Amino acid sequence: QVHLVESGGGSVQAGGSLRLSCVASGNTYCMGWLRQAPGKEREGIATIFLGGSRAFYADSVKGRFTISQDNAKNTVYLQMNSLKPEDTANYYCAAGTRPGVCVYNFWGQGTQVTVSS
Repeated sequence: QVHLVESGGGSVQAGGSLRLSCVASGNTYCMGWLRQAPGKEREGIATIFLGGSRAFYADSVKGRFTISQDNAKNTVYLQMNSLKPEDTANYYCAAGTRPGVCVYNFWGQGTQVTVSS
């Protein structure tokens, strides 16, 4: 069982930056961030694998968001730069624990990000 706790959400003006953090209580194979805006489907935006050697991004955030991992702290970060109003959503941290395949089986409670124009 892995417990995930997110932090770092808030309100910011367009063009600003925020950094989200997610602390995992146990070992994971991969971790990622997803978001869901009102009336829209949940969108996977960034994934990182154990050791931080591989990271993947959705086209909607590529070049603006960076996912990173501190293995010593069991923490994954999402640095969000050049934020846009369309980035407004509830952001969720997720973790996959099955080696060899990244399938999320644990989820955080979410943290709200609001970007005003």
